[in-house]
Amino acid sequence: MCGIVGLYLKNPELESQLGALFEPMLLAMTDRGPDSAGFAIYGDEVVDGWIKLTLQSTTADYDWSSLMGALEGRLGCSLDWFSNADAVVLKLNADEHQARAALTELAPEVRVMSIGQSIEILKGMGLPAAIAERFSLSAMKGSHIIGHTRMATESAVTMEGSHPFSTGNDLCLVHNGSLSNHSRLRQELKRRGLQFETENDTEVAAAYLTWRLREGDSLKQALDHALNDLDGFFTFAIGTREGFAVIRDPIACKPAVLAETEDYVAMASEYQALAGLPGIDQARVWEPEPATMYIWERKSA
Repeated sequence: MCGIVGLYLKNPELESQLGALFEPMLLAMTDRGPDSAGFAIYGDEVVDGWIKLTLQSTTADYDWSSLMGALEGRLGCSLDWFSNADAVVLKLNADEHQARAALTELAPEVRVMSIGQSIEILKGMGLPAAIAERFSLSAMKGSHIIGHTRMATESAVTMEGSHPFSTGNDLCLVHNGSLSNHSRLRQELKRRGLQFETENDTEVAAAYLTWRLREGDSLKQALDHALNDLDGFFTFAIGTREGFAVIRDPIACKPAVLAETEDYVAMASEYQALAGLPGIDQARVWEPEPATMYIWERKSA
């Protein structure tokens, strides 16, 4: 049993409040997932030609300054970075593959949590309140965000099992449920060039969407294919640079609720996570239908 939440702001004037609006939503899912928590936030975009990476260390008090100096020297490019607890958000004018190769060589102990022009992923083990405080979630700004709280019913509590998962530029997925054919899909996707860092079935779902998008699908088309190719029961919340999507499997046994106003779209596993949002009493609130896609997107800058 896990909890998923998402918030997509239709009103740009609220973007400075994104973290403050979202934090109570994440904390409301503590009973569904007290073991680990994380979120993917979209905003603070880099310009074309630059990429943004979220890096997280496996050790406390990691020497990020030395790594950044070595990375700048190796790549010979401009970079900008700032630290947040045990993570770093790195912006650089470089090719993604060169950056990944340099990081693998210089710091194999550092995890690349996300890469793109907008996305930042921050996650960790512990209660959602501790994760939110660690990364100063309430102060964060952006256009949209998705999050997850995990109860590890079938595996150990580890960073590798924590959500969200990102397998493509600015693509992120959180999942409540279980896939039955993830092992076979993992092998097929590896043959198509996708790489995996964990054994989590959610990473397979994220990689599947990455592959479909690389093949030229729109997000709607990729999700339509997912309904045919992913076996199991699931509720997905998906983040992209352009927006936010929610989909449930054809049986829809995992809970989900959506709320929409003129200012925002919000999603959660339980209504209690939405109850504190401004204007919720005037919102359209409904349970998403089985095997139905709900997508909200804005045009890329």
